Amino acid sequence: MTKKKMMNKENNLIEVLGNGYVRLVDHMGSDLSVVNAARASFAKESKEFSTSDARLIDFLARENHMSPFRHAFMTFEFKAPLMVARQHWKYVVGSDHTMDSWNESSRRYITMEPEFYVPNSDQWRLAPEDKKQGSAGLCDPFSGAILTEQLNRCIEQGEAFYNLALENGIAPEQARLFLPAYSMHVVYRWSCSLQSVGLFLAQRLEEQSQEEIRVYAQAIAELVRDLYPVCINALVGSRVYS
Repeated sequence: MTKKKMMNKENNLIEVLGNGYVRLVDHMGSDLSVVNAARASFAKESKEFSTSDARLIDFLARENHMSPFRHAFMTFEFKAPLMVARQHWKYVVGSDHTMDSWNESSRRYITMEPEFYVPNSDQWRLAPEDKKQGSAGLCDPFSGAILTEQLNRCIEQGEAFYNLALENGIAPEQARLFLPAYSMHVVYRWSCSLQSVGLFLAQRLEEQSQEEIRVYAQAIAELVRDLYPVCINALVGSRVYS
């Protein structure tokens, strides 16, 4: 199992996977914003949210009328292993609209201390026998301990060569080639519409989703469900409260 999530409510930040986190940086709009965007077709506007507005949101989500959900917007900051960030990136390049934005820290410009995600000995998962992706239960603790030790050695060796390259004047954009990529944490910001958040949560809260990205989805859900309770429930359903 992944490590327990820790929430800092004052900073709207939830820690995941040890050194990782999700932080809600900013947000715009509400359930009412979505309703009023939908009613703009009839030149109407609601001043207060009502049960009929909730029914309208349910209808919009059920019939896949997504444009009103793009009138609520938010920005998150993530610190996540590269394997999580690259899965997450699919939701930007695969978006059917153009309102998402992504900016990521780059080791071409900075030499921040590398940090890595290393599973504990009881966190290594076995490959399933009946499909090519996903996992199926935990491996035995003895094998897990060996894998954790070997990954730490790999990281230590990569960092040593990385620092050696920097000390010898090699450009950071090339020195970074020595760092083990998939376990290395990156920091990035994702600005997105409520539609994009709903799609991400609907897919990545599923049990079949990779566990490491699922805990990030759970953190996002915890940060947004009170801001847009009716919309999130309509787009994602009860999974967001599990």
